[in-house]
Amino acid sequence: MIQQNTKLRTLGTFLKSRRHQLQPEQAGFSHSYGTRRTPGLRREEVAVLAGVSATYYTWLEQGRDVTASRDVIENIARALQLNPDERIHLLQLWNPNDPETIANVSTISPHWQSILNQLHSPAVITNYMSEFIFWNPAGNELFSNLDNMLPEERFFIRLVFLNKDFRSRIVNWEEYSTSCVAVYRSYYDRHPENPVFREFVQRLCLESPEFEVIWNLHHVQIKKSCLLHIDMPSAKQTISFDSNSIATLDNSPNYYMCIYTPVSL
Repeated sequence: MIQQNTKLRTLGTFLKSRRHQLQPEQAGFSHSYGTRRTPGLRREEVAVLAGVSATYYTWLEQGRDVTASRDVIENIARALQLNPDERIHLLQLWNPNDPETIANVSTISPHWQSILNQLHSPAVITNYMSEFIFWNPAGNELFSNLDNMLPEERFFIRLVFLNKDFRSRIVNWEEYSTSCVAVYRSYYDRHPENPVFREFVQRLCLESPEFEVIWNLHHVQIKKSCLLHIDMPSAKQTISFDSNSIATLDNSPNYYMCIYTPVSL
């Protein structure tokens, strides 16, 4: 029951964040009755667009234990004008039968290290929290010497914001960091009951105000190919990498292999 309530609250918070992002004019409301006290649409307006009662939608945002069919969730997604990634994220939060299978880091087979070592391009394996599990020599160089980092420093999302060397070499840092946080939020919201994940994000918010600002936007994005433009010391030039992920390693959905392939622009 605790896990279900946590998921409902997470779903409600996500709905509220998307409602605040949608302006009345975008939703077809040309005028407003009275002064708006909050940004974006009112709950009543979303309810009208979704074809549900204002009370029912309010309860969803408040994280109450109410029954919502897929049709209702789809109608709300359309009312809030969610993009494809946001719609999928909402459906995953709504589905109470989506099993939580958070695996322990030690369960992944060490044979993956030898596979990575055979690749010339930078390649790493991370878990659902973006913790680096395995990496090859090229990946070690790309991510500013993972070999010499402390275990608590070897988190991809942490490197993007707090590792001065890695961050300073990312040419498209603003675009790249925003995308990374959106992907990270999509994982985090699917594991709301995990205290380690929650404490990690809370600590990162304290250590990086920039991360906290982007985090609180509640943007989500499915993990997909994303260009990384970065200055490589060994090449003495900027190299663009196309990152592609392979999921479900060792029959676990919580590990990802990411291969960074140099591309010509």
